[in-house]
Amino acid sequence: QGLKPLVPTKPPDPIFGTSKSAPGLPATDPFLSTNKVPDLQKIFQRSDGLPVHLKRGYPDRMLYRTTMALTIGGTLYCLVALYIASQPKNQ
Repeated sequence: QGLKPLVPTKPPDPIFGTSKSAPGLPATDPFLSTNKVPDLQKIFQRSDGLPVHLKRGYPDRMLYRTTMALTIGGTLYCLVALYIASQPKNQ
C-alpha cells in the first residue's frame, strides 16, 4: 500500500492518434460531411446594420429581449428589496 507516485509510469494513449472511425458510427454520418461555415459566414458578414448577436432573426431577438427583461426585472427587484430592508422595523 502506501502512496502512489505522482508521475505516471506509462504515458497515456494519444486521443487523436488514430485514423479509425469511432465504433458504432456509420462511415458517412451526416454531421461529418456537411460544412456549414461558409453559409454562416455569409449571414454574419452581411452589412445590414444589425449587431452580430441579432443576425439570425427572430430567435435571436426573442433571446435578447428575454435577457434584457430579466436583467431589468432583477435590477428592480434588488432595488426594491434593498429599500424594504433599509426601512426601520416597528416594534
